[in-house]
Amino acid sequence: MYSRTVHGTTIAPVAPDESAGTARFDSTGDAADMPTWSQLVAQHGDRVYRLAFRLCGNAHDAEDITQEAFIRVFRSLDRYKPGTFEGWMHRIVTNLFLDMARRRSRIRFETLPEDAERVPGRERSPEQVLADETFDPVLQAALDNLTPEFRAAVVLSDIEDLSYEEVGRILGVKMGTVRSRIHRGRAALRAELEAAGVTGAHQRSS
Repeated sequence: MYSRTVHGTTIAPVAPDESAGTARFDSTGDAADMPTWSQLVAQHGDRVYRLAFRLCGNAHDAEDITQEAFIRVFRSLDRYKPGTFEGWMHRIVTNLFLDMARRRSRIRFETLPEDAERVPGRERSPEQVLADETFDPVLQAALDNLTPEFRAAVVLSDIEDLSYEEVGRILGVKMGTVRSRIHRGRAALRAELEAAGVTGAHQRSS
Protein backbone atom coordinates (compact mmCIF):
# COMPACT_ATOMS: atom_id res chain seq x y z
CA MET A 1 0.00 0.00 0.00
CA TYR A 2 1.32 3.43 -0.95
CA SER A 3 1.28 6.65 1.04
CA ARG A 4 0.34 9.75 -0.93
CA THR A 5 -0.31 13.34 0.02
CA VAL A 6 -3.47 15.16 -1.07
CA HIS A 7 -3.42 18.87 -0.19
CA GLY A 8 -1.18 18.22 2.81
CA THR A 9 -3.01 15.09 4.03
CA THR A 10 -1.10 11.80 3.86
CA ILE A 11 -3.20 8.86 2.71
CA ALA A 12 -2.60 5.90 5.03
CA PRO A 13 -4.48 2.80 6.24
CA VAL A 14 -7.50 3.71 8.36
CA ALA A 15 -8.56 2.27 11.68
CA PRO A 16 -12.34 1.79 12.06
CA ASP A 17 -12.82 4.64 14.54
CA GLU A 18 -11.04 7.10 12.23
CA SER A 19 -13.69 6.60 9.54
CA ALA A 20 -16.66 6.95 11.90
CA GLY A 21 -17.41 10.54 10.87
CA THR A 22 -17.65 9.61 7.20
CA ALA A 23 -19.79 6.57 7.97
CA ARG A 24 -22.22 8.59 10.09
CA PHE A 25 -22.52 11.28 7.44
CA ASP A 26 -23.12 8.64 4.78
CA SER A 27 -26.11 7.32 6.72
CA THR A 28 -27.60 10.61 7.95
CA GLY A 29 -26.48 13.41 5.64
CA ASP A 30 -26.61 15.62 8.74
CA ALA A 31 -24.36 18.67 8.54
CA ALA A 32 -23.31 17.98 12.14
CA ASP A 33 -21.79 14.68 10.96
CA MET A 34 -20.03 16.17 7.94
CA PRO A 35 -16.52 14.63 7.72
CA THR A 36 -13.39 16.73 7.85
CA TRP A 37 -11.00 16.85 4.91
CA SER A 38 -8.62 14.53 6.80
CA GLN A 39 -11.34 11.96 7.49
CA LEU A 40 -12.47 12.01 3.89
CA VAL A 41 -8.99 11.50 2.47
CA ALA A 42 -7.95 8.98 5.13
CA GLN A 43 -10.90 6.68 4.54
CA HIS A 44 -11.31 6.95 0.77
CA GLY A 45 -7.91 8.10 -0.51
CA ASP A 46 -6.36 4.74 -1.25
CA ARG A 47 -9.49 3.40 -2.96
CA VAL A 48 -9.96 6.53 -5.05
CA TYR A 49 -6.32 6.55 -6.15
CA ARG A 50 -6.45 2.86 -7.06
CA LEU A 51 -9.52 3.37 -9.24
CA ALA A 52 -7.96 6.43 -10.87
CA PHE A 53 -4.79 4.47 -11.63
CA ARG A 54 -6.72 1.57 -13.17
CA LEU A 55 -8.49 4.04 -15.43
CA CYS A 56 -5.51 6.27 -16.31
CA GLY A 57 -2.67 3.77 -16.31
CA ASN A 58 -0.11 6.17 -14.84
CA ALA A 59 0.64 7.71 -11.46
CA HIS A 60 0.76 11.35 -12.56
CA ASP A 61 -2.76 11.43 -13.98
CA ALA A 62 -4.08 9.25 -11.15
CA GLU A 63 -2.76 11.69 -8.56
CA ASP A 64 -4.25 14.66 -10.42
CA ILE A 65 -7.65 12.97 -10.66
CA THR A 66 -7.51 11.87 -7.02
CA GLN A 67 -6.82 15.42 -5.88
CA GLU A 68 -9.51 16.95 -8.09
CA ALA A 69 -12.03 14.30 -7.00
CA PHE A 70 -11.56 15.11 -3.33
CA ILE A 71 -11.80 18.84 -3.99
CA ARG A 72 -15.12 18.32 -5.79
CA VAL A 73 -16.44 15.99 -3.10
CA PHE A 74 -15.48 18.30 -0.25
CA ARG A 75 -17.02 21.34 -1.94
CA SER A 76 -20.26 19.42 -2.57
CA LEU A 77 -20.76 17.76 0.82
CA ASP A 78 -23.58 20.15 1.72
CA ARG A 79 -25.56 18.85 -1.28
CA TYR A 80 -24.87 15.16 -0.66
CA LYS A 81 -27.80 12.73 -0.45
CA PRO A 82 -27.10 10.03 2.16
CA GLY A 83 -26.59 6.37 1.33
CA THR A 84 -24.69 6.61 -1.97
CA PHE A 85 -21.26 7.88 -0.92
CA GLU A 86 -19.15 5.17 -2.61
CA GLY A 87 -21.15 5.38 -5.81
CA TRP A 88 -20.90 9.16 -5.73
CA MET A 89 -17.12 9.03 -5.49
CA HIS A 90 -16.89 6.36 -8.20
CA ARG A 91 -18.95 8.59 -10.48
CA ILE A 92 -16.80 11.66 -9.86
CA VAL A 93 -13.53 9.79 -10.48
CA THR A 94 -14.86 8.07 -13.60
CA ASN A 95 -16.25 11.29 -15.06
CA LEU A 96 -12.95 13.08 -14.43
CA PHE A 97 -11.13 10.30 -16.29
CA LEU A 98 -13.56 10.32 -19.23
CA ASP A 99 -13.38 14.12 -19.47
CA MET A 100 -9.59 13.95 -19.49
CA ALA A 101 -9.57 11.22 -22.15
CA ARG A 102 -11.98 13.11 -24.41
CA ARG A 103 -10.06 16.35 -24.02
CA ARG A 104 -6.77 14.68 -24.92
CA SER A 105 -8.36 12.86 -27.84
CA ARG A 106 -9.57 16.14 -29.32
CA ILE A 107 -6.17 17.76 -28.87
CA ARG A 108 -4.36 14.78 -30.39
CA PHE A 109 -6.50 14.54 -33.51
CA GLU A 110 -6.54 18.30 -34.03
CA THR A 111 -2.74 18.49 -34.03
CA LEU A 112 -1.87 15.37 -36.06
CA PRO A 113 -1.64 15.69 -39.87
CA GLU A 114 -4.15 13.61 -41.84
CA ASP A 115 -1.51 11.17 -43.11
CA ALA A 116 0.18 10.69 -39.73
CA GLU A 117 0.56 7.10 -38.57
CA ARG A 118 -0.15 6.06 -35.03
CA VAL A 119 2.93 4.65 -33.35
CA PRO A 120 2.08 2.65 -30.21
CA GLY A 121 4.19 3.52 -27.20
CA ARG A 122 6.51 0.73 -26.12
CA GLU A 123 8.34 2.26 -23.17
CA ARG A 124 6.44 2.09 -19.89
CA SER A 125 7.32 4.03 -16.77
CA PRO A 126 7.87 2.26 -13.44
CA GLU A 127 4.60 3.76 -12.22
CA GLN A 128 2.72 2.13 -15.09
CA VAL A 129 4.38 -1.22 -14.53
CA LEU A 130 3.85 -1.27 -10.77
CA ALA A 131 0.69 0.47 -9.67
CA ASP A 132 0.81 -1.56 -6.49
CA GLU A 133 2.20 -4.86 -5.28
CA THR A 134 -0.75 -7.02 -6.29
CA PHE A 135 -1.99 -5.87 -9.71
CA ASP A 136 -0.67 -7.62 -12.83
CA PRO A 137 1.22 -5.11 -15.01
CA VAL A 138 0.27 -7.09 -18.13
CA LEU A 139 -3.40 -6.63 -17.28
CA GLN A 140 -2.87 -2.91 -16.67
CA ALA A 141 -1.12 -2.59 -20.03
CA ALA A 142 -4.04 -4.36 -21.72
CA LEU A 143 -6.53 -2.07 -19.98
CA ASP A 144 -4.57 0.95 -21.17
CA ASN A 145 -5.23 -0.12 -24.78
CA LEU A 146 -9.01 -0.14 -24.43
CA THR A 147 -11.11 2.86 -25.39
CA PRO A 148 -11.94 5.05 -22.36
CA GLU A 149 -15.61 4.00 -22.38
CA PHE A 150 -14.83 0.27 -22.50
CA ARG A 151 -12.04 0.65 -19.94
CA ALA A 152 -14.30 2.44 -17.48
CA ALA A 153 -17.03 -0.19 -17.84
CA VAL A 154 -14.65 -3.13 -17.37
CA VAL A 155 -12.78 -1.55 -14.45
CA LEU A 156 -15.98 -0.69 -12.60
CA SER A 157 -17.56 -4.10 -13.23
CA ASP A 158 -14.68 -6.54 -13.03
CA ILE A 159 -12.10 -4.81 -10.84
CA GLU A 160 -14.28 -2.68 -8.57
CA ASP A 161 -16.85 -5.54 -8.61
CA LEU A 162 -19.86 -3.28 -9.04
CA SER A 163 -23.22 -4.48 -10.33
CA TYR A 164 -24.47 -3.54 -13.79
CA GLU A 165 -26.99 -1.24 -12.12
CA GLU A 166 -24.23 0.56 -10.20
CA VAL A 167 -22.09 0.85 -13.33
CA GLY A 168 -25.05 2.32 -15.20
CA ARG A 169 -25.64 4.93 -12.50
CA ILE A 170 -21.98 5.91 -12.43
CA LEU A 171 -21.65 6.18 -16.22
CA GLY A 172 -25.10 7.69 -16.67
CA VAL A 173 -26.13 5.21 -19.37
CA LYS A 174 -28.95 2.71 -19.86
CA MET A 175 -28.66 -0.96 -18.93
CA GLY A 176 -28.38 -2.07 -22.56
CA THR A 177 -25.43 0.26 -23.05
CA VAL A 178 -23.80 -1.00 -19.84
CA ARG A 179 -24.08 -4.61 -20.98
CA SER A 180 -22.78 -3.78 -24.44
CA ARG A 181 -19.76 -1.85 -23.15
CA ILE A 182 -18.85 -4.52 -20.62
CA HIS A 183 -19.27 -7.33 -23.17
CA ARG A 184 -17.27 -5.56 -25.87
CA GLY A 185 -14.72 -4.29 -23.36
CA ARG A 186 -14.11 -7.80 -22.04
CA ALA A 187 -13.73 -9.13 -25.59
CA ALA A 188 -11.23 -6.40 -26.43
CA LEU A 189 -9.36 -6.97 -23.17
CA ARG A 190 -9.24 -10.72 -23.80
CA ALA A 191 -7.81 -10.09 -27.29
CA GLU A 192 -5.15 -7.76 -25.84
CA LEU A 193 -4.15 -10.32 -23.22
CA GLU A 194 -4.03 -13.17 -25.73
CA ALA A 195 -1.86 -11.03 -28.00
CA ALA A 196 0.46 -10.57 -25.01
CA GLY A 197 0.67 -14.35 -24.60
CA VAL A 198 -1.75 -14.69 -21.69
CA THR A 199 -3.96 -17.77 -22.14
CA GLY A 200 -7.45 -18.19 -20.69
CA ALA A 201 -7.62 -14.43 -20.41
CA HIS A 202 -10.38 -12.69 -18.50
CA GLN A 203 -13.06 -15.35 -18.67
CA ARG A 204 -15.50 -13.76 -16.26
CA SER A 205 -19.08 -14.52 -17.26
CA SER A 206 -21.66 -11.80 -17.79
